[in-house]
Amino acid sequence: MDTFDAIKERRAVKNYDPNHKLTDDEINQILSLAVLSPTSFNIQNWRFVVIKNQEIRKQIRAAAWDQAQVTDASLLLVICADLKSWKDNPAQYWTNVPKEAQDFLVFAMGPFYEGKEQLQRDEAMRSCGIAAQTIMLTAKAMGYDSNPMIGFDPDKVAEIIKLPENHVISMLIAIGKQTQPAMPRGGQLSLNKVVFTDKFS
Repeated sequence: MDTFDAIKERRAVKNYDPNHKLTDDEINQILSLAVLSPTSFNIQNWRFVVIKNQEIRKQIRAAAWDQAQVTDASLLLVICADLKSWKDNPAQYWTNVPKEAQDFLVFAMGPFYEGKEQLQRDEAMRSCGIAAQTIMLTAKAMGYDSNPMIGFDPDKVAEIIKLPENHVISMLIAIGKQTQPAMPRGGQLSLNKVVFTDKFS
């Protein structure tokens, strides 16, 4: 499936075949493409928790309004981010570039993020959002469907997955074989309502 078709056909699907399993190779393919998603300063601040244990899935389902896709989908991912990844050995993010560029980028990271808690959180959500779209389009290209989810108690899910300090949860993503198609699209706004040239007015 080409990229245009994957974008057009990707939908938030709620109903999945609970008997279908993704192989480890398929999961690795999805995540290997997810980590090619861009991040500011290449800090790669996303963290992906693959929930395989069915008891843990049931606990998360209870914290997610009892939504069936949490347990029925072939794959459940908790998309998280490390808010302090910019501080964690920043040179590791630029090992393949010339030393002059590496020195500049590594030096610039600290002043850019230090003491800016809102920026760190904004960066986390940006990174996770981009990676999530990569994951969902990859799944669609592989013949699977997906559902990005914010309908859950983040504190409870954080407790269940033992979320480390200085990490946040962005969303859940369920992936699998649909048993019922998504509803028709709710209605997309026309471009003239969402696209502006140079300024709003």
